[in-house]
Order: sequence, then C-alpha cells, then structure tokens
Amino acid sequence: MPEHPHHDPDHHGSHFDDRAATWDGTPGKREEAAAVAGAVVDALDLRGDERLLEYGAGTGLVAAALADHVGRVTLADTSAGMLAVMRAKVAEGDLPAGTRVLELDLTRDAVPSERFDVVVCSLVLHHLVEVPPVLGALHDLLAEGGHLAVLDLDTDPDGSFHAQVDDFHGHDGFDREQFSLWLADAGFERVTVVDGVAVTKPDGDYPTFLATARRA
Repeated sequence: MPEHPHHDPDHHGSHFDDRAATWDGTPGKREEAAAVAGAVVDALDLRGDERLLEYGAGTGLVAAALADHVGRVTLADTSAGMLAVMRAKVAEGDLPAGTRVLELDLTRDAVPSERFDVVVCSLVLHHLVEVPPVLGALHDLLAEGGHLAVLDLDTDPDGSFHAQVDDFHGHDGFDREQFSLWLADAGFERVTVVDGVAVTKPDGDYPTFLATARRA
C-alpha cells in the first residue's frame, strides 16, 4: 500500500512487511474484518457468483469473511510480507481454493485487463496521497454494473490514529462529502455513504464510513 507522495514502496511497504506475520493475531483484527464483511454484505445485493477483488487485502481477512457470499476471490496488495502470508493461507486451506494473490499497485501499475463484479477496499485508501486516480483505476477494474465498497476512516482531526506510524504521508481520514464527490468524478453512480464499523485501538474507537458505488 504505497503512501509516499512520489511513491516509495519500500518505506510504507516495510511497515506492513514487518507486521504481516503477526497481523492476524492482533486483538480484534478477525472480529473487525468479519464486521466489515457483514457491512458489505448488508450494503450490496450479492448473488453469490460475483468475481471479487479485495485491493489492499493485507492478510485476506475481509475477503475470507466474504468468500461464502461471492464467487471467485482475487486478493491484491503491494506488501511482500502480506502477499506471502496470503499465499501461505491459500496453500494451507485458510483461504478458499482457487483464490488468486496478486501484487498490484494502482498508483504506478497499469490497470489489469480482467474485470470484477465487486471491488472492496478496507482501511486502505487513507494511506495514499493521491486518492482520485486510484478511484479511477478501481472504476476501470469493474465490469459494467459492478460495485465498489470502500470502508475508511472518518476525518481524524488530530491525526491520533496514525500517531505511532513514523513519517506517515497519507490522509487523516476523509470528509464523507469530499469522498463522495471523488467517486462521482471517477465515473461512479449511485454513491451511498453510511456509518461503518468502528475501529478499536488502545486509545479508543475511531469511526469509519462505508461508501458504495456502481459502475454504470
């Protein structure tokens, strides 16, 4: 998940590489991912056969919780450590058989030719400096009528959510109205923003929003 203004994959990538092996053991991570997946299921009218992409998938916890509600699952991330954990989970049967794991950085890579019916991003986009171009790329990854679901932080005025992350260059959350405008500008329709799943940290709970939108 690249976060430097001019893209420094080694800087922030190393932060997630270092945490990848112990990520799933972090208190509350699995429960949080299940709650995010539940919110996505509630927001989207899923048939059960959708081609799902989770972008910035980390260790694949959210997609794992969504797997019974969709068809084929594809997981994408930029962190070598997270990618290694996800590949091991597929091999060990902790992620569905047939799950694909891709290294994909939409701040620099061309948009793949494959199209998806649902794209999910959970607590990913606030790490980016330039969000609108990535929303445009996510739009292009969707098939016609496909849906994007983004869960991310509400505005965090004092930046306390990332206080322990050295040299953080992303966003301290987002204003919901601004984010909605970005989605519309990227070509999405039927933009909806609702309260998301609160993220719990030692210093308290942080509110989030769930934005959903459709590619025409």
